[in-house]
Amino acid sequence: MSATPPAITCPSCGAQASGRFCATCGASLQSSACAACQAPLSAGAKFCHRCGTPTGAAAGNAPRTAASTPAPPPQPGGAGATAALPWAVAGIALLALIALVAGQRFGRPPVQSADASSDAPAGVSAPMGGGASDGGGGAPDISAMSPRERADRLYDLIMQLDAQGKKDSVAFFSQMGIAAYQMLPQQDADSRYDMGRIAEVAGATEIARAQADTILAQDPKHLLGLILAISTARDVNDQATIRTLDRRLLAAEKSELARNLPEYQRHQNEITAAIAQARTDVGK
Repeated sequence: MSATPPAITCPSCGAQASGRFCATCGASLQSSACAACQAPLSAGAKFCHRCGTPTGAAAGNAPRTAASTPAPPPQPGGAGATAALPWAVAGIALLALIALVAGQRFGRPPVQSADASSDAPAGVSAPMGGGASDGGGGAPDISAMSPRERADRLYDLIMQLDAQGKKDSVAFFSQMGIAAYQMLPQQDADSRYDMGRIAEVAGATEIARAQADTILAQDPKHLLGLILAISTARDVNDQATIRTLDRRLLAAEKSELARNLPEYQRHQNEITAAIAQARTDVGK
């Protein structure tokens, strides 16, 4: 019988973890090499410290972003790539949010900027240089948004792109979205569900399942935890788990909806659809 692998400290959230991914935040626990420049990557890194390529990108086919320029040298007392990551993510996320506000929040069709067309991911238009607010009623001040508001805007964008079948754009934004939620000072069931859904549509089922498990460990009847767990079970066609979780979801429905939690209001459509599907599955 093989020995249990020793627990290590997650480089992303500081929790004790083992295996390939952290069960608390879903970050990778294994070191790897950058696909673009072959530089060694530390466990949990989302971007290469040498060339800025997102981890997991194919060699020679990494998306061109603001992070594609060489990262600045580590500052005294800093943590190298880890210290630079929030700035890289914040800059790219800001671009994504501006594109979202300019093209999709103000009732106007997205407009492609001539000088930004080469850098925009497939299916996502870049904003015009004149800004999102000219003539459109005024865009919100993105720089004044809280980290949670910026993460939630990325979540909305990624879910919309996934619904439109724009998988290349989903892949482009998903690492930014997951990193934005990982950087939040506090995690709750709502943020873990959002992070898990982003991971799921990006094909990272293990990260999504870890978020569902964490939600249910803290609150076994939480509807978002049950829905995310059911969804990840469907991804691997685990029918026995789906049936068990469907029954748990239906049993918890009435009492949980009575709590009228803010996250239940925000994800009302997803909850309604999941409950309807559970009733259909259980009735078969």
